[in-house]
Amino acid sequence: MKIIDKINRATEENRPFWSFEYFPPKTQQGVLNLYSRFERMGLLNPEFIDVTWGAGGTTSDLTLEICTTAKASYGLETCMHLTCTNMPKKKVDDALKIAKENGIRNILALRGDPPVGQANWSKCDDGFTYAVDLVRYIRQEYGDFFCISVAGYPEGHLDSLNKEDDLGFLKEKIDAGADYIVTQLFYDVDMFISWTKKVREAGIQAPILTGIMPIQSYQGFKRMTTMCKTRVPNGIIEALDPIKDDDAAVKEYGIDLAVSMCRKLLENGVLGFHFYTLNLEKTTQAILEKLEFINAKDLYRPLPWNTSAHKHREKENVRPIFWRNRSQSYVARTQEWDDFPNGRWGDSRSPAYGELDGYGVSIKYPAEKALELWGRPETTQDVFNLFTKYCEGKLSALPWCDQQLQPETITIQTSLIDINRSGYLTINSQPAVNGASSAHAVHGWGPKNGYVYQKAYLEFFCSPAQLDALTNRMQGDDMFSYYAVTRNGSLRTNNPSSGPMAVTWGIFPGKEVVQPTIVEAVSFMAWKDEAFELWSQWSSVYEPTTSPHRLLSEIQNTWYLVNIVHHDFTCPNAIFDIFATREEISR
Repeated sequence: MKIIDKINRATEENRPFWSFEYFPPKTQQGVLNLYSRFERMGLLNPEFIDVTWGAGGTTSDLTLEICTTAKASYGLETCMHLTCTNMPKKKVDDALKIAKENGIRNILALRGDPPVGQANWSKCDDGFTYAVDLVRYIRQEYGDFFCISVAGYPEGHLDSLNKEDDLGFLKEKIDAGADYIVTQLFYDVDMFISWTKKVREAGIQAPILTGIMPIQSYQGFKRMTTMCKTRVPNGIIEALDPIKDDDAAVKEYGIDLAVSMCRKLLENGVLGFHFYTLNLEKTTQAILEKLEFINAKDLYRPLPWNTSAHKHREKENVRPIFWRNRSQSYVARTQEWDDFPNGRWGDSRSPAYGELDGYGVSIKYPAEKALELWGRPETTQDVFNLFTKYCEGKLSALPWCDQQLQPETITIQTSLIDINRSGYLTINSQPAVNGASSAHAVHGWGPKNGYVYQKAYLEFFCSPAQLDALTNRMQGDDMFSYYAVTRNGSLRTNNPSSGPMAVTWGIFPGKEVVQPTIVEAVSFMAWKDEAFELWSQWSSVYEPTTSPHRLLSEIQNTWYLVNIVHHDFTCPNAIFDIFATREEISR
């Protein structure tokens, strides 16, 4: 959706609206943590987010990846920054083409800063000179496909000779086809109000989103205001000076200052606020709560997973549980599945169904980081210990799990630790839930005044002997359903039907039963290729002749991937009763 349409709708409804800005992290772990933040901050209901673009396109690939993932996997309408600095025309063309292909319809067109180590900005050969040139080019090549925003500078751009010239340049950008304005940070509200009046007097009627950068730390505040030559009122300096060495006090003052600024802006007719988050979460949430823009108690997830904002998936309301810990991989792999009737899967006979791609089957760490995380396992017990440490919260990730345990998984953490110690290597799970409120802090999702349910579910790798023991224990008990498959596709199951089996559902006032999470044979067989391939990715960290490589390859080639569902959702721990203890295995 175009952001200008969302802005116009909010303006017509005369309601405040807000957006968040992020920058690409410098490490892969930072990127993964940012995605976790997207999931939580998406509940704060921003109209959109935007992601910055490094000088000369230094972060271009990562910016595109983050924008695409935010939209497709986390349901966030996304605006991609695009700069002219050291950017040849071809690189701009490539970026716009990829953005369009991935459904990104919003661009913030900027001239940009000089690259690191270069004092002054200079035009790139076969590039653009100013942001207005970039705006014109996008309109020329793409018509009205993109919503284009541009920067506004209440205190004047650093390179402008005077503010009158600066207003003239802003009007040129709007006349060239820009839809709305996002302002540079400021701390002098009276100055901003005066600038806004001059903008309107200059004939610029485009919406203006007010750039708010909360003070997160004293040193960061000083560095940013010095770099941008931002005017800081004396009252702010006087308030910060006695607390500048108290990080907590500075952050709290920053929250209160931002709230007071926003309230004064609201009194003067401002509705749109663009928060420069610096990739941080709590401060922005606290500001929105104090402004009463949001009520923490009213935040809820419409589904137990993030709804995609991609146009091909906007009606999707069912997903298989297997990819829960690798949601980006799931979205990437299924993006080209033929269609989503009623939010379900396309025809599994389609040649596009479940096709593997490079994104979906890669460990998200370089070899050095993988070695730091997982060391050099020499025995199966070493592997058991790594999975156990992950369940204990002492290891940040596994190849199958990019992030630490989810809050609801903590409720069965002790049981997970026990079975991992015994050699059942879990990669996905959920506890049984019997009618929790849809507003429940851990299990809740969906509209207010509803109730949610889920069956206990486990997914893990185990040896053939362990699988035989498990299936013997489940024999004759209709409460258990399982699928078990080897790398080469040899399947064992006690499920007479290969169709979808609901494992999560919700009951809400005035609606049909919603079943957003399922287990089914076709999706499981598509997932198993990725699940086993991750053993290859892990083993490739080590030389082929080493013990770790041989060990992980043997597990990959001989063990089973298993999922088990226990159908009695009123018995929270029954699914664990069939697992042999370590003592039983040793006997």
